[in-house]
Amino acid sequence: MARRLVDPPYLAFPFRMGDAAPVLARRSEHIRGQIEQVLFTLPGERVFRPEFGAGVKALVFEPNGTLLWQITKRRLLASLADALQGEVDPKSIDVEVSGDDATLTIAIAYTLAAIGHRESQLFTVGES
Repeated sequence: MARRLVDPPYLAFPFRMGDAAPVLARRSEHIRGQIEQVLFTLPGERVFRPEFGAGVKALVFEPNGTLLWQITKRRLLASLADALQGEVDPKSIDVEVSGDDATLTIAIAYTLAAIGHRESQLFTVGES
C-alpha cells in the first residue's frame, strides 16, 4: 500500500521492534509522542539539548494555581514551537493549562503545517 505524502511513516515512540522491522506510527501518533517528550522531559535532562523539555512531572509538588498555569503555559509554548518545528505551524499552537486540587490539565491544539488540519491533545498530570 502506497503512503500519501500527507501521512508519511514515522518510527513509533517509544522505539520498539515488530516481527521483522521497527514499529511505525502515523503522523498524529508521532506528534503526540513528540509532545509527550516535551512535557515529561526535565530541562537539562538531555545532554546535547539542555534547553529541551518542560518538566511537567516536577510540577506535581507545586501549588496548583493560576501562577503555576501561566508559567507552565509559557514554558510549553516555547518548548513545543522548537520541538514541533516543520510538523506544526508554530503560530497555531494553543496551550490551555488548568487544574483543581490534585490534577493539572494541559490541552494543546495545533495545525499540521503540511495539510492545514487542526488537532488537539489532552494531558492530565496528578491524580485522575
